Amino acid sequence: MVAADSISMGTLTTVNHLFPPEPPRVKMLPQLWDFQRKEGCISRTAIKMLAEEHQLSEIEVEGVASFYHFFHSTPAGKHTIYLNNSIIAELKGYDRIRDAFEHETGTRMGTTDPTGTFGLFATPCIGLSDQEPAALIDFCPFTHLNVLKVKDVIQKLKQGKTAAELCDVPTDSIRYTPANNRTIFFAPYEAGQALLKLMDAGPDGVIEQLRISELAGRGGAFFPTWKKWSACRRFSDTPKFIICNADEGEPGTFKDRVLLHNQAGSVLEGMIIAGYAVGAAYGIIYLRGEYRWLVEKVESEIQSFRDHGWLGKDVAGIKGFDFDIRIALGAGAYVCGEETALLESLEGKRGEPRTKWYYPVEKGYLQLPTVVNNVETFAAVARLIAMGTFEYLKRGIPGSPGTKLISISGDCLRPGLYEIEWGMTVADLLTLCGAQDAYFLQVSGPSGECISIKEKYRRISMLDLLALKDIRCGGSFMIFNHDRDLVHILMNFAQFFKHESCGVCTPCRAGNFIIQRKLERLQHGLADQGDLLELQRWGQLMKTTSRCGLGKTATNTIVQAMDKFQDYFAKRVAGADNSQYRTFDLEAAVEEYERYKP
Repeated sequence: MVAADSISMGTLTTVNHLFPPEPPRVKMLPQLWDFQRKEGCISRTAIKMLAEEHQLSEIEVEGVASFYHFFHSTPAGKHTIYLNNSIIAELKGYDRIRDAFEHETGTRMGTTDPTGTFGLFATPCIGLSDQEPAALIDFCPFTHLNVLKVKDVIQKLKQGKTAAELCDVPTDSIRYTPANNRTIFFAPYEAGQALLKLMDAGPDGVIEQLRISELAGRGGAFFPTWKKWSACRRFSDTPKFIICNADEGEPGTFKDRVLLHNQAGSVLEGMIIAGYAVGAAYGIIYLRGEYRWLVEKVESEIQSFRDHGWLGKDVAGIKGFDFDIRIALGAGAYVCGEETALLESLEGKRGEPRTKWYYPVEKGYLQLPTVVNNVETFAAVARLIAMGTFEYLKRGIPGSPGTKLISISGDCLRPGLYEIEWGMTVADLLTLCGAQDAYFLQVSGPSGECISIKEKYRRISMLDLLALKDIRCGGSFMIFNHDRDLVHILMNFAQFFKHESCGVCTPCRAGNFIIQRKLERLQHGLADQGDLLELQRWGQLMKTTSRCGLGKTATNTIVQAMDKFQDYFAKRVAGADNSQYRTFDLEAAVEEYERYKP
């Protein structure tokens, strides 16, 4: 193991001299984090104290605390362990590692041991899919776990070592960048280079460069960045805010982790450029709780920018342009990746998506004009401004200029981060990563698109044109070979969406539950054609009636898989509806009982 000398689990220390007074409730999540860290849970006393301070009912405060995965109502142990149970983790040995943790800590998954020393919990995707099996212990990362490593770590924790002393600094495996100096994100980085060009360009000039470059948001929606920034610039209400969405919760995605770990400066520069272009004075990085170990590194970079005059008063020598950045820490809620849910969370509320009467560019954070973009988008802006628009346009293909970061994991020899030029085929990408007997490919995470190996000659681009059969990729690329059971993969996805649904709208809340039950029938050999038809109907219903993107996209993969792998599903269902000739595996049915019985 590598001593993580760069990892600190302290509280946020940013001093934000320029930030305006914010409503007291904005402090809700940081205060809940403080209670969780100091007491190991959010006690009834803590709930009562926060309710009195914020003049809220105890029920409302408890509603906020209970929404987030990392806040516990009962003690979570002196050492809290979160073991990743996403599909890649399952295929890389989750069951074996779970059993090892249970044996060494003397506790069961989802509980705290009798001495209160260890709490063991499952959690979906901690941004380490390229280094599975992986876990967070006291929010410090532990990667490439095996039984002996688990035993060694737990013994040393019992002896008084801290998780920060024992943990691994995750390897940022940048496996591929375009040849002939065509890389954008991983070209040599010189902090402040893009900021020096702002004064000459002017706010309108910056937005015009983004328009010419056709830069689109890299979170998956691919909305033109210049349109969002231009819209925000037109609104006169002040102050305005720039929000960096670093809540990278899509299973299989870890590109934001690598960028923040390697070159947080490029992300900060992109946020500052956005602030200059739209007339904002304040920036907030909403960092997912799973990346708490990155706080000190990002804080250090923020302070370095202040020291250089790139944050604070008259940024980069531009008179009247004042801009500062602070970090806000999430607490484990996938739905907060949706921009309006993120804004609700920043305001100290449950991270539930807003009813979209207004876009955030008009009424966002604190109901003021706000730009929300993700980590990769801000890094791309900084690189684009530094290198120049026309140099940027030399990369990629018409309609999809530039490069894209893709997180690759699963059944391949070289998992890691790949920077590719738009236009590369799936086949070329599979060759680069050493895919092994690829059969089922999941693009852009569980909410994205599944493709079969028959589609390997499709191009990866932003065009999404049916005639060209291009495929969009928001960030992750998971590879599964012929030995993997498709229903098992879909079950993992369904469990994830059921767990992460905020529960506000019925189609998503009830639909994800029903989808999982239907898949269980398939898994146990109890399904018939009627079950497949109901899966399709529920998929359509959720897509058209759910309140936010989680519910709308939760069944994408299931519906697509039934279309693209018809032979597979034909073998998994009974020959006729309501058939009595179905398989039943008694051993599998009692397996869970046998594992937990006294």
